[in-house]
Amino acid sequence: MDKHHPSDCIEILMDRAREGKISRRRFVKAMGMLAVLPAAMRAGVGFAQGKQLVVVNWGGDAIDAYRKSWADEFSRSSGIPVKIDGSGPTDGAIRAQAASGRPSWDVVDAEPYTALSLGRAGICQPLDYTVIERNKVAPGFAHDYGIASYLFSYVMAWDSRKYGAKGPRTWADFWNVQAFPGKRTLFKWMNGMLEAALLADGIAPSALYPLDVPRALRKLDELKPHILAYWGSGAESQQLMVNGDVSVGAIWNTRAGLLEQDSDGRIQWGYDNAFVTPSYWAVLKNNPAGAQPAMRFIAYAQDPKTQVELFKLTGNSPANPAARALIPADLRARDCGSPENLAKQIRLNGDWYADHYAAALEQYLRRLAK
Repeated sequence: MDKHHPSDCIEILMDRAREGKISRRRFVKAMGMLAVLPAAMRAGVGFAQGKQLVVVNWGGDAIDAYRKSWADEFSRSSGIPVKIDGSGPTDGAIRAQAASGRPSWDVVDAEPYTALSLGRAGICQPLDYTVIERNKVAPGFAHDYGIASYLFSYVMAWDSRKYGAKGPRTWADFWNVQAFPGKRTLFKWMNGMLEAALLADGIAPSALYPLDVPRALRKLDELKPHILAYWGSGAESQQLMVNGDVSVGAIWNTRAGLLEQDSDGRIQWGYDNAFVTPSYWAVLKNNPAGAQPAMRFIAYAQDPKTQVELFKLTGNSPANPAARALIPADLRARDCGSPENLAKQIRLNGDWYADHYAAALEQYLRRLAK
């Protein structure tokens, strides 16, 4: 993907810092938590002197900020050289690391299905659950090769100038251009969009998987005349809605929350029939820093206090259920991982994506281009 959700979270933080909406201290703290090294620093990870730990995220413009803000201090206080690689751990990039025979990456921020498919291929190694605590994530958000770091959702957002508080609540509503007239926007990539089309076509949530891709594409064809744009970045989805270019959008909950705030409530949204998914940590096989330092690093990333702080700043929900009790009461409704909100949503099936992602995405993109 050319614009992954983690990189969008970094972009949100950068924008909020530039606008003076968060302090430099909170900005530095949040930026660090997105790659989780400060959690390891606070917990006193004792890696061997001179071992470099390479954490790969989707950092883009934030790489220098990471290095100056906290990576250098972590190195000074712990004696552990740290390299932040922001080139993006796509499936292809991780495979290239493995094919080289001498991978330079240790911990990667990967899609759940990427971690699973690469684990099955022997490219990512099994996580050591004697070090990492599997019960520190919500049920279903860990597998042998990856574990959730936070949760996010694809939600329906709408312009209340057109629909008031009674915007679309189901995907059948989203497709109903008579009851909800106006232009739409969908994600450029297929995650959640195939599921949305099938639900709009009458498939029950419990019967979604395995996805009927041809049926989903036919349903997407029906909506195509009403789709103004397929967004490829969170900023693009936000701009389309705040400008009034589209009236309804399938967007990330993190952007929906910002839209509601920035539009003084004009843009509304909810978790009804949304699609929830985690971001995963995974470790390359034969990673240069060694398996145990990487596993311990991920284990320290499970600290609930840092996950709640990240949630306050970015809207990404804690993966650790113990963090729920630490979320301020006025923010709990925004937590996509709360039991109440999870009950409203459909979980994207990482196993299906691991088996079918490349072929299904090719069909989806080809159909969008017609």
